[in-house]
Amino acid sequence: MKSTLKKSSIIWLQGLTCNGNSHSFFNYPQMPSFAASFEMLYHPLLLGERSFESLVDSDELFDFLILEGALSHDASLIQKFHISFEQTLDTLASRAKYIICAGSCASFGGIFRLQDTKRISGALFSGKEKGGYWSEKENVINLPGCPLHPRWLVDTLLLLHHGEKVSLDAFLRPKEIYAYLVHHGCLRNEYFEWKVDSKKLGEKEGCLYYEHGCQGPMTHANCNKILWNGVSSKTRAGSPCLGCTEFDFPRRSLYETQTNMSLPQTPVGISKRAYYTLAGVAKSFKIERLERKLMDEDN
Repeated sequence: MKSTLKKSSIIWLQGLTCNGNSHSFFNYPQMPSFAASFEMLYHPLLLGERSFESLVDSDELFDFLILEGALSHDASLIQKFHISFEQTLDTLASRAKYIICAGSCASFGGIFRLQDTKRISGALFSGKEKGGYWSEKENVINLPGCPLHPRWLVDTLLLLHHGEKVSLDAFLRPKEIYAYLVHHGCLRNEYFEWKVDSKKLGEKEGCLYYEHGCQGPMTHANCNKILWNGVSSKTRAGSPCLGCTEFDFPRRSLYETQTNMSLPQTPVGISKRAYYTLAGVAKSFKIERLERKLMDEDN
């Protein structure tokens, strides 16, 4: 039965960006279904019926302002069609029911913030600290990721479209997505538990946490539950999680495990004493099955 619910309207505005979140969104596999519920009034990479200037000059209210890219009050950094970006953003934000920050740059400043931490930030956060482009705003939802998974954006939009409440964490991320850790659902968890390291990138065997900088146990996202393209994830492909949904992304030395006195960072919510005790016990055992190749013919 055809829905009688009115389409929700979207304006997509870009700051300092690489377009990665747009391209991720364009790969959403059920785009016809999405288009049945939403009207894209403007996206910088798509042709629309109305010009950007006419939308800015209008006094019409709309449902979603999607922000992609880091933000700045400095006019020398961002300019749109010879219009002040600051004026444009503030004008559109005042007319939007919700402001959705698509990606880590719009949420926390991301990669662009590393260039100038004083002038470049996310919408409400500059890294971990509250107070980004705006000091306060009540209708902001952060969807960090580099890029964000298209389902994170579409699922959030659909919940709001249908009038559902979206529960947020301290960084304004939907708990339905970011209450999980990338570690949850990782096929390498048994290797993690028994401290069996991966010898090199791209292998099916071993844990990437101890030698290759994997941030899965500290990164909030459901990548290993919904997968990318419904098929895989970084850790399933033999590459470490880079922690791209967190406020401190990108870190230095992404493919190296940072240690203190040869000990790695402990997973979220686990005390150092408990973790290192259990790790020491696990490391003292050798599980022969986990030492072999998964595809060995004689297994």
